Amino acid sequence: MALDKFGRSISYLRISLTDHCNLRCVYCMPEDMTFRPNADLMQDDEVLFFTNLFASLGFHKMRLTGGEPTVRANIVELVQGISSTPGVRSLSMTTNGVMLKKLAASLAAAGLKRVNISLDTLDPEKFRRLTRWGNLEDVWMGLQAAEDAGLAPIKINAVVVRGYNERDVLEIAKLTLEHPWQVRFIEMMPFAGATELQVNQVVDWEEMHRRIERALGTLEIVDNGKLDGEARLFHLPGAVGDIGFISSVTKPFCATCNRARLTADGRLRLCLLREKEVDLLTPLRKGASAEDLRAMILDGIWHKPWGHGLEQGIIPLNRVMSEIGG
Repeated sequence: MALDKFGRSISYLRISLTDHCNLRCVYCMPEDMTFRPNADLMQDDEVLFFTNLFASLGFHKMRLTGGEPTVRANIVELVQGISSTPGVRSLSMTTNGVMLKKLAASLAAAGLKRVNISLDTLDPEKFRRLTRWGNLEDVWMGLQAAEDAGLAPIKINAVVVRGYNERDVLEIAKLTLEHPWQVRFIEMMPFAGATELQVNQVVDWEEMHRRIERALGTLEIVDNGKLDGEARLFHLPGAVGDIGFISSVTKPFCATCNRARLTADGRLRLCLLREKEVDLLTPLRKGASAEDLRAMILDGIWHKPWGHGLEQGIIPLNRVMSEIGG
């Protein structure tokens, strides 16, 4: 079991398979983003080695992230390898959904259990403006394919950006009236690359909550406010799905954090919004033993910070979002 010095049991690993992406969302990366050479990233055997190593330390919940994980070569084979690793009980993926029409059935057959799909607006023109390159219809078809493949319960992640899509929360929230999905509205978080936009155009969860209630009725709190992962859940009257709010900026949930991240270049990132990382890939390539790496992981987890420093003006600038994995 991996414990930090605050007594939190860390058992959830988010593995970034690549920093590459087939979209260029304004809050994530610049349009002219330069990605790392593939040789600098974890290779398939290294991903599977680290998966096994973390699983041996009690990490039983895994999530595949990017960049965009579905652009990774051999993604289906990787999913099969990770899902069959002893100790891995849950394997999910965060994706923009663009490739799911093609991949959803194969990913489900390989052992993927469910997906979180990024969808910030249902307006095709706004979608293209937010993603710079994206086609909303591709994502919608991917969402349907994921549902048909049984990758459920489906969660939809919507990052809300003032001046882009703050009014769109209503149409997205209405999806829960007819679909058994969890729609999660996310406060934009600041990183390198688009920091000015990320800091100055945040829409906090309370504003989103008020907007939805004024238009659609009282939001009933779910499970007495207990967090579902990072989301505090609510329910519209008569809805078949739930609405969640992820308030990393204004109401962080650090006390219940049980997660760590493995970046695509093989660094253990201890907090999404802190720069401290532990390089694992370089020692592995230099011949470090599994025991040496296990000790490095446990030491890193022990020093996992309590939470972010946004209130003190501390913004992580060593990576853009796509280089970390959500």
